[in-house]
Amino acid sequence: MWSFALPATYCMYPFHSEKNSTHGITFRIQISVKELLDTDVLLKLLFHLPVNYPSTLPDISVNSDQLTRAQCMEVKDKLLEQAKNHLSEPMVHDLILWIQQHLKYVIKESATVCNEKTTLSKGTSTEDGTWMLLLHLDHMRAKAKYVKTVEKWATDLRLTGRLMFMGKIILILLQGDRSNIKEYLILQKTSKVDVDSSGKKCKEKMISVLCETKVQSQQKRFQTFEVKEYSTLDELQKEFETAGLATLFSDFVPPLLK
Repeated sequence: MWSFALPATYCMYPFHSEKNSTHGITFRIQISVKELLDTDVLLKLLFHLPVNYPSTLPDISVNSDQLTRAQCMEVKDKLLEQAKNHLSEPMVHDLILWIQQHLKYVIKESATVCNEKTTLSKGTSTEDGTWMLLLHLDHMRAKAKYVKTVEKWATDLRLTGRLMFMGKIILILLQGDRSNIKEYLILQKTSKVDVDSSGKKCKEKMISVLCETKVQSQQKRFQTFEVKEYSTLDELQKEFETAGLATLFSDFVPPLLK
């Protein structure tokens, strides 16, 4: 557990850290920035530090009830820009202090250049292309809550695709900007989305990333995110084939039945 010495004008709430020798360490930090636009803004920051941090940049997720999704994404982008200046040295503390001091200006800049940023974002999306992620979940105990959470994440991150149920098989197929795909993965792996056998909230520990790749020109781009149930494997296969994803299906779905 880390602690930070913060300016008196700011307040940091208790946060949670989780360490894994394979995937690194994850920090959940909540910071209340005072006297900002005559209101308090509670920033919920999630830092995932890979095992080779600080030689590799952390993954960062930003959420706030007081900011729009676009503003949260702008804050995240600015933090990642700053992180590059601290590569190869511990940076979490410095990044927290930086956003405390500059959040006001980041929000103003975001509002001022909204149209310009939208244009740039479209250009970046075209250059990087659309990415696709296929996940396999072992089970869902609190299915209704779990499904609602996945739908919200997909909407917030502007991801399209399918949450698919066929017998005991549960698949999540997502398409969207690569940065949003990565942020979804962070949320999926670090949030308490289900319950354990005793009914206690728990994180998803039995999830497999089957495929993460760029969507090819011959493959269909889903327009919405939908939850669908299939009675047979043939119905599920047809869903993939209709989207031009027959190879994806044959490579990853049949082995799940063994």
